[in-house]
Order: sequence, then C-alpha cells, then structure tokens
Amino acid sequence: MSNYGSLLEKEGRSVLVFERIYPLSSKNVFHYITDPHYFTQWYPFATEDMDLSVGGKIKFDDGEGSTYEAVITEFIPPHSFCFREVDDLLEISLDEVDQGCTLTFSHTFDDRAMAIYTAAGWHRCLDVLGQLIHGRKIEWEDNALELREYYKIKFCLVNLHICNRLSISNGFL
Repeated sequence: MSNYGSLLEKEGRSVLVFERIYPLSSKNVFHYITDPHYFTQWYPFATEDMDLSVGGKIKFDDGEGSTYEAVITEFIPPHSFCFREVDDLLEISLDEVDQGCTLTFSHTFDDRAMAIYTAAGWHRCLDVLGQLIHGRKIEWEDNALELREYYKIKFCLVNLHICNRLSISNGFL
C-alpha cells in the first residue's frame, strides 16, 4: 500500500483519500487520533479543546489571530471519527486487518485547485501521526515542495482539468 493520497470526486466535490496500515489495534490507533494531547501534535492548528461526542466542538487556532471550530459528525470508538470544518468534511475510519489496522483518512472539499497543496499537507500530517503511533520522535520532514510536485503530476495525469485550472489561475504549469 502506498502512503500517497488519491484524488476522487463525489457528488461534485473533491475528496482526498489516504490509507495507512499500522501494526496496532484500532483501539490503540484511535487513541492517537482522538486524544487531545496527540491530536494537537499531528493535526494543524488544533488546540486541546475537544468535546469528543457527536455535535461536540473541536477548537482550532492558527496562532495568528484566527480561531474556528469544527463540529463532530460521527464518533464511534474505535472505528470512526468524523467532523465538519466550515464546509469541509474530515473522515477518519479504522478497520482491523491481520496484525493491525488500516486507517482511511478522507477530506472532502470544494476548491479542486488547492488539491495538490492540501494533499501535500495531509501527507505530512499523516507521516507525523505515524511517527507518534510508532513511538518515534516527531520530525516534520522538509518535503512539502517535493510532495506538491508529486501530487501535481499525479493529479494532472488523472484529472487534466486540474492542470488547466492551475496553469490559468496560479501560473504553475
């Protein structure tokens, strides 16, 4: 299984999907995903202010004066954790497999032109989550440019209209 994400379309919206396999049970991985202490280490702008229940709020702060909240839409330990950030939907599910579990991370959003940036960002965040799960020291690898280039090529080959929008609106190609 590749650590790289895929870009899909569902009901006219863009969906980034990542899958990762971990050698731990869903229960253990779910803890790293939802415990506020760990969540703040891998999820951007997260604070430890989280009400882990359906309808509960997750508070975010970008450190530059902007704060916002997400609303939890599904919370079924140790299988799923989903929430809505403004108009975006984040879905994290865990399925037991031989000797561990598979994590599926999905981000549904509207601005398809941002897909390469969003994919690179989530790729890096999920790498850090993996470091936490494996008990490693957290290191944010300086690979954002490489990942954006990878995703630009991958998504352009699959979705030529993204390349056209990127080249016209952002001067990338």
